[in-house]
Amino acid sequence: MSSPGKATVTFDDGTATVELPILKGSVGPDVIDIRKLYPQTGKFTYDPGFLSTASCNSTITYIDGDKGELLYRGYPIEQLAVQCDFLEVCHLILYGELPNAAQKSEFNERVTRHTMVHEQMQFFLRGFRRDAHPMAVMTGLVGALSAFYPDSMNVNDAKQRDISAIRLIAKMPTLVAMAYKYTVGQPFMYPRNELSYTGNFMHMMFATPCEDYKVNDVLVRALDRIFILHADHEQNASTSTVRLCASSGTNPFAAIAAGVACLWGPAHGGANEACLTMLGEIQAMGGMAKIGEFITRVKDKNSTVRLMGFGHRVYKNYDPRAKLMRETCHEVLNALGLQDDPLFELAMGLEKIALEDDYFVQRKLYPNVDFYSGIVQKAIGIPVSLFTAIFALARTVGWVAQLNEMIADPEYKIGRPRQLFVGSPRRDVKPLAARA
Repeated sequence: MSSPGKATVTFDDGTATVELPILKGSVGPDVIDIRKLYPQTGKFTYDPGFLSTASCNSTITYIDGDKGELLYRGYPIEQLAVQCDFLEVCHLILYGELPNAAQKSEFNERVTRHTMVHEQMQFFLRGFRRDAHPMAVMTGLVGALSAFYPDSMNVNDAKQRDISAIRLIAKMPTLVAMAYKYTVGQPFMYPRNELSYTGNFMHMMFATPCEDYKVNDVLVRALDRIFILHADHEQNASTSTVRLCASSGTNPFAAIAAGVACLWGPAHGGANEACLTMLGEIQAMGGMAKIGEFITRVKDKNSTVRLMGFGHRVYKNYDPRAKLMRETCHEVLNALGLQDDPLFELAMGLEKIALEDDYFVQRKLYPNVDFYSGIVQKAIGIPVSLFTAIFALARTVGWVAQLNEMIADPEYKIGRPRQLFVGSPRRDVKPLAARA
């Protein structure tokens, strides 16, 4: 981080002119350092949604929305998703480098040794209703981990943060699978250490004690790719929540539980579920024959119909994750003999229209990763209600890496956004009888 110059800010209300440093990162826009603005002028900046505010410096993930580029520690997501497995990417995000063969073996072993959860977690789980939303269950389960691991609660101890990171990455698949098994009334399945990270998760999800379950390598690779594509995504809402929560000094499990709760929102982690619901509604209208009618309703300013799975808060180009997910979608449907799946046909039809229609092209409404990931998960057999929990499982490594980075930053302080107050100025309380 260097300082290529200064920004001069002048005011027309008599406030003295101030000079603010301009900070330059390795890539991306320059940033105006406004930390001295309030002490020198008594003024705050105003930025609802933090759309123009850099809340931290980071070395983990870089997004260029205009180019449609996503980098983890400098590596393009297109290369990582094709050449690496999820645990290799976890190592990269946590420690800054891809592992060599020995490091990969050691890291995999560390994660595998921590996949089991305390037996009492079953009794905690049984306190939930069977029809409880999986994200309600996951918020509780992740937060409850802090009750079982008092040896790794100190967020200011680097070694304790590291073991907490390993425990969270290792146990999230077990917790998600337990939440699923509980809702369908099936026995919990223990982890199998001889399986891969993602293969083990699918075994815990779909196996029963009644018969052997054979893991399908194509489906494992597809789900592993979903994990990789969702592992981190810069300072999004849930990541910012984790950082803000951890800035108070709370333990890592509580901070990650806060991230899970934020991810639950339909504007964040629930987008793929909304996309699948939209495709189902079009199918109910008449399928491919009704796509034109649906698009017309989307374009109507007076209509409440929205095209889900297109466009992104950051990407103003084709989401690079969507391209990879589209290929994965083909692979999964071919492997399962679902090439003529009506939802996939609808998805392809919508994609073609959106990429060619001036209405969508001018607005840069390209397909995003959620457009395809819901179809893939549904084909694998994951229920729609569990989609966001899968997202939380994948994003956990990004959350803990961002938490670790923030705590290790010598400039970090407890988060404390300010406000533009527009309420009543100071006034005095009148006696009851004198109030209007």
